[in-house]
Amino acid sequence: MLLAGEAWAARFERFTQEAWRLETLPQYLMPQEEEEFAAFRSGARIAPENVANEYTDRLRRQAAERRVQGRVHVVTRPLSAYLRFEFHHYYKAHALAGEQIRILDVTDRPNPIEGAQDFWMFDRSEVVLMNYHPDGRQISREVYAGDVAPFVEYQRVAVIESVPFEEYVKGLDL
Repeated sequence: MLLAGEAWAARFERFTQEAWRLETLPQYLMPQEEEEFAAFRSGARIAPENVANEYTDRLRRQAAERRVQGRVHVVTRPLSAYLRFEFHHYYKAHALAGEQIRILDVTDRPNPIEGAQDFWMFDRSEVVLMNYHPDGRQISREVYAGDVAPFVEYQRVAVIESVPFEEYVKGLDL
C-alpha cells in the first residue's frame, strides 16, 4: 500500500513510543526545499534556535509526551552540498526540538548496514519503505508487508555504529 497525504501524516500522530528513520542518500531532491537550498548555497543561514514550524512543533509535542523520534543518516565525506544544508538548516533545529539524530560515517570503513534502503519504522511494528530515484527524487512511500525483524536489526546496528549528530558536527563549518 502506498502512502501519501493524511494517511502518511497519521503515522506520526498515532505512534505510541518511537518513530525512527534510516537515511542512506547524499541528497534528497524535495521540491519544497528548492528555495531554501538555493539560499543556503548563496550563503544564507538560519539560526537553528529561531526555527519554529509545524515539524519542530510536532517534535516538541512528541518529546513532551515521551514519544521518541529518531534517525540515523549514513554519510561519506566530503559531505555533499545537500547534506551540509540539511545538517545546518534542519538537523540542528530538529535536534533542539527533541529529535534524536545520529550520523553513521562510512568514509573509512565498510558500511555495517550495506544494502539497507531508506525507511521509517513506527513502534517497531510497522515499516514504511521510502523509495527514491538514485538522484534523491522521491518515488513513493510504501507500507512493508513482511517481517519487520530485519529493519529492527538495521536500526540496532545503525544506532550502535553511529555517533550523536551534535558530536559529529563539532568543528564542521556548515
